[in-house]
Amino acid sequence: MAHVKASTMRDQSVDELRQRVVELREALFNLRFRNNLRQLDDPLKIRESRRELARVLTTLRQKEGAK
Repeated sequence: MAHVKASTMRDQSVDELRQRVVELREALFNLRFRNNLRQLDDPLKIRESRRELARVLTTLRQKEGAK
């Protein structure tokens, strides 16, 4: 999962950000599932995924609040 800067996210549309939220939530679910099965090599990926999701949600709320 590639890290995306907040400045890049601000250039995206609300629909693109919503789609990214769906993708990140699914990826986070899969990471947690694999971690419970002890198949995840690097558990820190869960933290990175959560933070990325938080960045996208923050940017999305800022854009929606600006309307």
